[in-house]
Amino acid sequence: MEDLHFVDACTDEHFQAMSLIHALGWRDTYVDAVPADYMAREITDGRWVPFFREDYRTGRCHGLLLYRGGTPVACINYGPARTENYNAGEKEGSRFPNEAYADWGELVSFYTHPAERGKGYGGLLIEEAVRRLHASGFQKVFVFVLRENEGARRFYAAHGFSWDGTHADIPFPHGTICVDLRYTRED
Repeated sequence: MEDLHFVDACTDEHFQAMSLIHALGWRDTYVDAVPADYMAREITDGRWVPFFREDYRTGRCHGLLLYRGGTPVACINYGPARTENYNAGEKEGSRFPNEAYADWGELVSFYTHPAERGKGYGGLLIEEAVRRLHASGFQKVFVFVLRENEGARRFYAAHGFSWDGTHADIPFPHGTICVDLRYTRED
């Protein structure tokens, strides 16, 4: 039996593991959506460490890792819906139109290590994050997912989420706009 366990991210080692999983996920998932020069310049292994550290310090967002033994295989960040211009380092001008969702919980980011996909780890992690949001009083939860990421859209649908018809346009260099669809779940 696999030794799977959740770890609340609270150390630089955790933040580094989460940032690496994010970077690997970006490089694998968004290669055809985000300009290559932006990806090469911005999506470094340690890119998100300062943001995860600050989220932990302020309590703004919670990081959760799923480990198999001593190896982190997936991570998620969750908390109250972002209603300010919170953008964890994305291009200035990125804005998430969440004002109407102020009393919702949000899955801010979620990635499984590309080599660990298809093993059920993502499902365990997302259900744990939703459970924790519910325990914090958020019975409605949403997540943004790239419109072109059909695999992720199927994954969220399999976990009770559906597109509510809203989206956020995320600008990148060279006039590239990524469209993030809002998937919601009300329990």
